[in-house]
This record gives sequence, C-alpha cells and structure tokens, in this order.
Amino acid sequence: MQPSHPTKQRLLDAGWAMLLEHGYNDLGIQALLAATGTPKGSFYHHFKDKEDFALQVIDQYMAQVHEGLEACLDDQGRPPLERVRRFFELTQQSYRKEGYMGCLLGGLGQELSGVSDVFRRKIEGCFSEIATRIAACLEQARKRGDLPADSNPRRMANLLVDCWEGAALRSRLRGDAAPLTAMLDFYFQSAARR
Repeated sequence: MQPSHPTKQRLLDAGWAMLLEHGYNDLGIQALLAATGTPKGSFYHHFKDKEDFALQVIDQYMAQVHEGLEACLDDQGRPPLERVRRFFELTQQSYRKEGYMGCLLGGLGQELSGVSDVFRRKIEGCFSEIATRIAACLEQARKRGDLPADSNPRRMANLLVDCWEGAALRSRLRGDAAPLTAMLDFYFQSAARR
C-alpha cells in the first residue's frame, strides 16, 4: 500500500517510527511536522485528525505484515511449519533493526484498547487476520502429518500470535531477542510433538 502523495508517505513513515517509540498519546503532531518538515495544513489535507493518521499508519504496517506473510507462507519450497517459523524469524530481524521496540500493534493495543473501541477493534482485527493466514498454513502441516491429526490449527495460530506478542513485549523490555527466540523454540518443539 503506497500512498500516491510523497508528503503523505513521508508523514506515515515518520509516524510509524514515532508511534513505535513513543506511543499514541505521546505522539505530538507538531513534533511529527517538525521531523518531516511538513506544514500543518499538509497534515490536515491528508488526515482528518490524529486518530485517522494512526489508523492509516496501522494500515501501512499491516500491508507490510501481509507482504511478509505472503512471502513466507506461500513459499512452497519449504514445509508449512518451517514457513510459519520463517515469518516470525524475519519479523524478529526487523525488530532487531528497530532496536527491539516490538510490535506496533501490540504497543498500541496495550496503550489504547482500554480507552478506544476504534483502536481495540482495529488492532484485534489485524491480529485475527494474521492468525487466519497462519492457521491455513498450520492446516497444511496437519494434513501432511507434521502436526497431530487432532490438532486445531486455528487455536494453535491464535496461541502463536498471543505468545509472540508477549515475547515481543519482553524483548522490548530487555532490549534483546532472547524472549522471541525462546518462545519460537518452545512453540515449535511443542507443536511438532506427537
């Protein structure tokens, strides 16, 4: 998802980084405008308000998540469980590049879900989309015999997303990848046991 206007894209890119680092409540529109060299009127030309802006940042974030899901989960050259793990390992690499700031969805969800139904629904919908894509790949693993026949791929996908988000928070707190790696190792060793 590439907005057609370069000013809008510049604001979204800077906003993504600022939301990840500072959260929604501490994101100042003036600071965003100063960081991007954008006049105030240009911001309001592209976004109704701060909420609209943050929701569009989430949409841009999700476009990248879906690109990653497609690249990994549709890779027929790898077994399904390896495809799922690869998605999370590549996500972990992006977290490292960002200084282990964690997941934008998780951070905003923790900050806003108790005070904004708009953000709560949006972010829960995003997590549900991710789990749905992962569940389809886990179903392929089940059919191949890589998971027990009585496995519930949807429940397993939801659990994986939930565990990942918890590990991402711990990774942010510690500033390293250890919680993410430990969670992936535990999950995939447990999932493959019969």
